[in-house]
Amino acid sequence: MDGNKIYEKLYEMFPDAHCELVYRNAFELMIAVMLSAQTTDNAVNKITPKLFETYPDCYAFSKADIKDVEEHIRTIGLYRNKAKNIISLSQELIERFDGKVPNNMDDLTSLSGIGRKSANVILSECFGKQAIAVDTHVERVSKRLKLAYKNDSVLDVERKLQRKIDHDCWSKAHHLFIFFGRYKCKAKNPDCSNCPFSDFCTYQTQLKRGKKDDKRKNK
Repeated sequence: MDGNKIYEKLYEMFPDAHCELVYRNAFELMIAVMLSAQTTDNAVNKITPKLFETYPDCYAFSKADIKDVEEHIRTIGLYRNKAKNIISLSQELIERFDGKVPNNMDDLTSLSGIGRKSANVILSECFGKQAIAVDTHVERVSKRLKLAYKNDSVLDVERKLQRKIDHDCWSKAHHLFIFFGRYKCKAKNPDCSNCPFSDFCTYQTQLKRGKKDDKRKNK
């Protein structure tokens, strides 16, 4: 099944797929995306209201005490490193971009704590640019559905999805793959019942291969 057909099937399943991080502007999304690394969007959404009430913009964060920022975000993973990056990023925005979130990949990824995945989310959500941000869900689903190889890097996956899915669908595809990976095609114990891709999914292939191996061992 090619990329566009997979997109169509996923759209039927999750027509309302969207960014689940709560934010009011580009700066808040930038911070939320940074915080979401190795944790859930839900966990981030629980801490950002109070965080942004205390530090409403990059100017406030640039002068923040790192221990106080850590205290605000200590319930999520890697909070010490993330607190450091938030303050550094805020200072960089003021010094280099007049306090504004840049709207291109090179400038975004030059900021502390912002990688290609985060930059793609910001470009798509805040600046209306078609982009595919490859997080753990997008990567897993892409490889299970044979849109990328098992050993492909995150960048390889992004480029292959860009080739296999129509350009004007990239941003929506990103959300569709995330919803499918988050709510159905999970890393462990995926819900394979009534899955439209079970005939060619590599997870199913591995399951069948494992069952055959077990039968041979039990003979």
